[in-house]
Amino acid sequence: MVRRHYALPSLNMLAVFEAAARHLSFKDAARELNVTPGAVSRQIKALETDLGDALFDRVHRGVCLTDAGDMLYATLRESFTQISANVRAIRTKDREASVTVGATTAFASLWLMPRLGDFWRSHQEITVNHLISDDPRELNAAQVDLRIRYGNGRWPGETADLLFEDSLYPVCGPEFLERHNTDTIDKLLDLPLLQLDTTDISWIDWPGWLDRLGVVARPRRARSFTNYVVALQAAQDNQGVALGWHRLVEPLISQGRLVRFGTAEITAPDAFYVTWSAGRDLPPASIALKDWLTFQSTAFFS
Repeated sequence: MVRRHYALPSLNMLAVFEAAARHLSFKDAARELNVTPGAVSRQIKALETDLGDALFDRVHRGVCLTDAGDMLYATLRESFTQISANVRAIRTKDREASVTVGATTAFASLWLMPRLGDFWRSHQEITVNHLISDDPRELNAAQVDLRIRYGNGRWPGETADLLFEDSLYPVCGPEFLERHNTDTIDKLLDLPLLQLDTTDISWIDWPGWLDRLGVVARPRRARSFTNYVVALQAAQDNQGVALGWHRLVEPLISQGRLVRFGTAEITAPDAFYVTWSAGRDLPPASIALKDWLTFQSTAFFS
């Protein structure tokens, strides 16, 4: 029998488990690792046999972590993240400083990119790389140094600094407002409402917005989009009414490309944060970008 110094299972089995736990899908883990789902399943089964405990519960639509699996995944995620950071630091030693920031398409397009030139002009020695994804799980990739998240500020294994709170109200194109100007929710529900279809359960949709206003009725003419930027483009083209996150759409309103529809508004229940892996010291390039993000969040657009 091979004796391992740390009494660990095969590192290959652990790596396969980490991918499957991160995706909560053997199929997605297989795609990432460039193997078959059957190979992933066999590695997981072998690891469960080695540990003497089940790591996943097989459910109708996929898998979920058991208590043992959740504990192991939390440990591996933290460890792999730290290993990845150290390896990248070694690889890039004495090279140009760099930082990778993760964000959704909407946040990157509407808030981050219009401002990032200011950071580059002040820190031309730092290269900023981007991971843009509307799947919250992909932002957990090990190569991401800083993440922009919307939520309650509590993510396992993450340290979070508040960027800003926000509010939501209906927006549309100027011509659409001229044709359908009304300030009643009931009439609004008869109009084409542009709805974001997302896997992010924290994102507020029309039903969630209406619930917070105490409105029981639901939209009668909704169009779905899987990309918030495209939904806003449809609103600018006078195709309907979208929900506007103030800090994201305010520049478009200032430019006259969007206008507020009515006066109804809610305060978002959560907020936007910049986060990074807990238990990890941020390198100077990441600290510079984090501090800049925090400053930008309070410097413009109340």
